[in-house]
Amino acid sequence: KDEFKFDIVVAHDWLSIIAGIAIKRELNLPLVFHVHSTEKGRTLGNGSEVISNLELRGGKTADMVITVSNAMKEELRRLGFPEEKIRVCYNGVDPEKYDPNRVSKDEIAKIRQKYSLKEDDLMIFFIGRLVWVKGVDKLIMAMPHILNEVPNAKLVIIGVGDMRGYLEKLVENLKIEENVKFRFEFIPEEERIMHYAACDVAVFPSLYEPFGIVTLEAMSMEKPVVVGARGVSGMREIVVPSGPNQCGFHINPYDPKDIAWGIVNSIKDPTEKERLGKNGRKRVLENFTWDIVAKKTIELYEEVVHK
Repeated sequence: KDEFKFDIVVAHDWLSIIAGIAIKRELNLPLVFHVHSTEKGRTLGNGSEVISNLELRGGKTADMVITVSNAMKEELRRLGFPEEKIRVCYNGVDPEKYDPNRVSKDEIAKIRQKYSLKEDDLMIFFIGRLVWVKGVDKLIMAMPHILNEVPNAKLVIIGVGDMRGYLEKLVENLKIEENVKFRFEFIPEEERIMHYAACDVAVFPSLYEPFGIVTLEAMSMEKPVVVGARGVSGMREIVVPSGPNQCGFHINPYDPKDIAWGIVNSIKDPTEKERLGKNGRKRVLENFTWDIVAKKTIELYEEVVHK
């Protein structure tokens, strides 16, 4: 307390906001509260009232609230956070690490062999927690519609979560075991990057997604992305769904047919698939690098300090 001069207190989400409020009072410093998601959103309206109240108290006490998308800003406003305090600062990705040129053809071939993919198979990729809010069940339900139009499509799903048993049963009931490959584990980042390189499209049909860094990772790897765009979806702001800068498709994550529509349109034409991928990386480089994010964060902190 005596040796350092602090300018600002920063707290992230409800876990650290109590400490943030205490320090603000003790040292009389401005408090910035970063909100990455809300209890109500994460649990689709179920969740703990205590945590929701903590979040709201943090929002009312803080001098500034920084969140990760305009969709989240609107959610916070609806939940009673003071609108004039809310600022948006997107997340980012490291485009030097997530660079398609860093992955060799041999590495890509190894990944595809791991899932018994033939050379002309088209790989649809999902990575994330296997929980209801991520919409993996609807993605699996989309597969029969996809296979009608793209018979050589294969879906690779990587993740862990409570839905494992249900998803395995779903694949069995739909009789698509040959076309859906599961891997129930966390994989290291390097391997994740190789999976993006090996796939033809990345799909994230979330029902609630404040931001969705995985979307940026796939775009940085020059892959088309198909994303849930209902309700609170930061991915709706990341992914351009039409026009000359299009890099993917917005879908209704509750509707397997709509998910299938987005995926089929991403992969059936190789030229279009490549165009979407190149546009995605270009968009990342222009808007979503960590350097850009860090600069914006510092600007917001300076705004609070100079108030």
